[in-house]
Amino acid sequence: MNNMYQWQMTAKDAPFELVELPIPDLNAGEVLIKIAGCGVCHTDISFWHYGVPTRHELPLTLGHEISGTVEAGSSDLLGKPVIIPAVLPCGDCDLCHAGRSNICQKQLMPGNDFHGGFASHIVVPARFVTEISEKALAHHELATLSVIADAVSTPYQVIEKSDLHPGDFAIIIGVGGVGIYGAAIAKIKGAKVIALDIDQSKLDRLKPMGIDQTLNISGLSVKEIKGMVKETCKSLGAPMNRWKIYEMSGTKAGQELAFALLGIAGTLSIVGFTMDKLDIRLSNLMAFDATVMGTWGCKPELYPEVINLVADGKLDIGSFTDTHPMSEINTVFNKALNHQFTKRPVLVPDFK
Repeated sequence: MNNMYQWQMTAKDAPFELVELPIPDLNAGEVLIKIAGCGVCHTDISFWHYGVPTRHELPLTLGHEISGTVEAGSSDLLGKPVIIPAVLPCGDCDLCHAGRSNICQKQLMPGNDFHGGFASHIVVPARFVTEISEKALAHHELATLSVIADAVSTPYQVIEKSDLHPGDFAIIIGVGGVGIYGAAIAKIKGAKVIALDIDQSKLDRLKPMGIDQTLNISGLSVKEIKGMVKETCKSLGAPMNRWKIYEMSGTKAGQELAFALLGIAGTLSIVGFTMDKLDIRLSNLMAFDATVMGTWGCKPELYPEVINLVADGKLDIGSFTDTHPMSEINTVFNKALNHQFTKRPVLVPDFK
């Protein structure tokens, strides 16, 4: 095959356009990957509809949750099913050497710095491409495993950073496409988990995971929510201090609630993003000896650990994803914009 296909964004809110291009020659250290699936993330919607600028000028092919098969390049990976990390670090800077490769300032993001995964093929550096085990593929289709690149690995990293231990009380605020995996991973790690959301249908999806408690907070005051969360903590026999709070809604209300729940020796991890500003009292951090941290993507070194959770049957992905032909990309993006999906859409190349 000498040509590849891409669905390119040409302007904000404009329909994606299908283009056919020659497959480029590979540079040293690069691989050509035939795409199996590419998940649709809120970040893609933000680039397309909300005016968040991409670092690569338009036209640009979006998509950073990518799985596929290596067709050319590194002999060690040839023919192997792989995940492409959503952020590709340089591997050589001081941040990379310090174990903070996820925030490498020379990193490259598919669908932002270069043409991404809403395509038939993609060329990426081979260095951090992660092989998927046969055991993981026994549980899931290669296409649906694409969401590991962001929706699954991002909450995994933040839970690791927060130093969550078995028996800890974990509060997940917002159980959308990322938060649902945050709740699942916290439970896998042995925490006592309560999930908060304003959408009952999202909370209902958590039942098969064995999440300890869910709470629909729609219409409740912060004071009411705090009281109910404390009662849940007591009923589960979890410590009344050292709470691990994960804000995954990406809303002002969610972030304000998360800070309000922060108490003695607590840890608040900010995963969701909003441009809204908060009015908070930072002295609470001093008074409670508490910690607030951010997170960005996931360093490639952690991807094998996530894949092992899938391979061991501990983490379910298929139940929370749906595949759609990539030729329906414009319909899928409009439905995603209008919150018409209950599962994360994954686009599969068809190019008919």
